[in-house]
Amino acid sequence: MTHADDLIAEYKNTGTLSALPAGHFIDGAFSQPAHNRTMESFDPGAGVPFARFTAGTKEDVDQAVASSRRAFDTVWRDIAPVERSRILQRTSALILENLDLLAVVETLDSGKALQEAMGDVRGAARAFEYYAGACDKLQGDSFPLGPDYVGYTIHEPVGVTAHIIPWNFPISTAARGFAPALAAGCTVVAKPAEQTPFTALLLADLLFKAGLPEGVCNVVTGTGAETGAPLTAHPDVDHITFTGSVQTGRAVMKAAAEDITRVVLELGGKSPVVVLGDCDREQALSGVLGAIYENAGQICSAGSRLVIEKSIHDDFVAELVARTKALKLGHGLGNPDVGPVNSSEHLGKIAGFLDRARAGGADIVTGGSVTEDPATGRGWFFEPTIVDAVSADNELAREEIFGPVLTVQVAEDADHALALANDCQYGLVAGIYTSDFGRAHQLARKIDAGQIYINEYFAGGIEVPFGGNKKSGFGREKGLEGLTSYCKTKSIAARIS
Repeated sequence: MTHADDLIAEYKNTGTLSALPAGHFIDGAFSQPAHNRTMESFDPGAGVPFARFTAGTKEDVDQAVASSRRAFDTVWRDIAPVERSRILQRTSALILENLDLLAVVETLDSGKALQEAMGDVRGAARAFEYYAGACDKLQGDSFPLGPDYVGYTIHEPVGVTAHIIPWNFPISTAARGFAPALAAGCTVVAKPAEQTPFTALLLADLLFKAGLPEGVCNVVTGTGAETGAPLTAHPDVDHITFTGSVQTGRAVMKAAAEDITRVVLELGGKSPVVVLGDCDREQALSGVLGAIYENAGQICSAGSRLVIEKSIHDDFVAELVARTKALKLGHGLGNPDVGPVNSSEHLGKIAGFLDRARAGGADIVTGGSVTEDPATGRGWFFEPTIVDAVSADNELAREEIFGPVLTVQVAEDADHALALANDCQYGLVAGIYTSDFGRAHQLARKIDAGQIYINEYFAGGIEVPFGGNKKSGFGREKGLEGLTSYCKTKSIAARIS
């Protein structure tokens, strides 16, 4: 397969990549859209377009859903689980064989550092490997009804599943939805974000090359209004997996309600990282830094609130500021510490938060401004930022900024830290740093979040269920719970005497 250095050289010489797919992926092939319209895809690190892709319409969505319905009814639901397993295993291997291509495309599309993109691609391969092992182990229960009866349950695939994929983790989110849906026997129609269309298309092609029958996985590209909305409102879709904003999530729920379509929503977050006075200082500093600045803070589960015990606040924040100032910004292909944000529109949103904070007298101890790639003077960058001693009612502590901005809240003690952590409309994840494991697990029980990390932020992997509480959504992805999200349980009871 093509080496990353060769792909980077091609991009630098031509401004694009020859391996980029064209058209939607429907019925096992890249196909022409109903209307021959295209859109530009931008390289956030340079702020310029590097490719065009298909701008789909409702007609394209209808074609994709009809294709997946045929494939579900006639082929995929009845394929032996062990054969589904083999296809997913081959997909995992093909993803790794195409690691460099997928990672470079992901970097150009999303802006993230190449090493982060490579980690995402490896994680996608691991997702298919994990669910490949679960295909033939999805089994029901039997019930003790006495000698005259037999009772048992079976898990059936829910049917055609729609996947709305966000721009911050395109291949990761696609894989964590595609793999369990396919493992359960469902078919897939995906709509990637218009900012990052390419890796979902490439993934669908790899699945077909691994042996997935035609129509089992279809991908339609375009805007949310013209392709996403028709997909989530389609009467022949049986389940929707959506990752994105609360506002769009509400619209998805309303659309799904019309046909009583099942929904899993992974929405926003304003996740606290609780750092207590007895923590391992180096462990906590590294964890807090990575929690907010990975992918330029554009992570639903980013540790965007540092809730720190007052006794260590001054020294800890001073060291955190020093380390933040040392971070190197740059184009994702150069493997910087912090890459660009995804779009000029999003850059303006982040800047608006800090402009309002500055006008209100906030203590911005580092960063706080729009900047650029120091090597080229181009791109959509925001300085890694820390705002100290923010009150609980400030929008910086309450609203999701979705950028490299850390809000610091000062707690008097562990009980106060718990109160601050829970004083939030979101409940996606939380981090805890302390050497007292009893207290760590007490806090983990009391913090209202779908996942808790103790002494390592982003701990775990595909094996660990992931999802939110409160306005962070509901339902779970990853783990075996992610598999049962794509199943409907049927109970059977029979008199045998």
